[in-house]
Amino acid sequence: MLGQAMAPEARSYLTAALDIMEKRALVRRDVDWARLRRTAFARAGKARTPGQTYDAIRAALETLGDGHSRFLEPGQVKADADAPLTPAGAPHGRLLPGGIGYLALPPVNSARNAPAYIRQGRAAVSDVDRAGADRWVVDLRDNTGGNMWAPLAVVGVILGDGDVGAFVAADGVREPWTITGGTPQYYATSPGPAEPLSHPGPAVAVLTGPDTASAAEAVAIAFRGRSASRSFGQPTAGVPTGNVTHALADGALIALTEAREADRAGRVQYGAVVPDEGVPGQASGAVQDRTLDASVSWLAAQLPSPADKSVRR
Repeated sequence: MLGQAMAPEARSYLTAALDIMEKRALVRRDVDWARLRRTAFARAGKARTPGQTYDAIRAALETLGDGHSRFLEPGQVKADADAPLTPAGAPHGRLLPGGIGYLALPPVNSARNAPAYIRQGRAAVSDVDRAGADRWVVDLRDNTGGNMWAPLAVVGVILGDGDVGAFVAADGVREPWTITGGTPQYYATSPGPAEPLSHPGPAVAVLTGPDTASAAEAVAIAFRGRSASRSFGQPTAGVPTGNVTHALADGALIALTEAREADRAGRVQYGAVVPDEGVPGQASGAVQDRTLDASVSWLAAQLPSPADKSVRR
């Protein structure tokens, strides 16, 4: 019997973790689960506590090969939950010459920080809109992932309403990403509709790079197929998949990859999201931002959307 030498508590804990993976993993049909379980229990050996099975769980997740699933120990879960939203971690924007708005969307890893992130991000969009923006740059280059819904709730008014993408499960079932009033349906009851833009339906340049990962790749995919949108920079990290978190008995979490991501036309994304216009990378701290410059040049040639005088503030 697997795990006979283990303490009952440790054996039950590891079994529960492996059961979640076998039942829910995106790649579950491609895994030899009997072999994976044997290997996991052998790795855990004579574990006496749940904590002594952590390495076996991590190794099992790596064996899945999806490149995205991960394990978070209780201390890490608590640290992420308690981390405050710093000014550097909040969305920020500014008006560039020529009526071009710039919006940077950093990552947000804590559900606790999502409301403040959305509130500050929407305020930044409104401020830049009032300053005269009629075209936009959305910068995802420093967004390493986490929560996708909060960034979408910030940029939703720029992105526009409708089904902008979807999760696609292993059985082909699709869960659409629907934006209504600038807000994803995931946040249907909070934080409410976004303040409309003075120039709705603007041209948008999306900036990506090798650090653009996971949730940020979903935001980039949401702009694919949108009218008057173009992406610039470098290919993304290459994990355009959806994770679901599962809590274990001691407060640890398995963030398990359970779906792929598809654009509004239904095209499933495999691997890195390649920008429409590639721009070579450059050293950190470089004075000239070639990716931003390329996007601004393209936006400068785009006609602004007609101003709706009724909402001009």
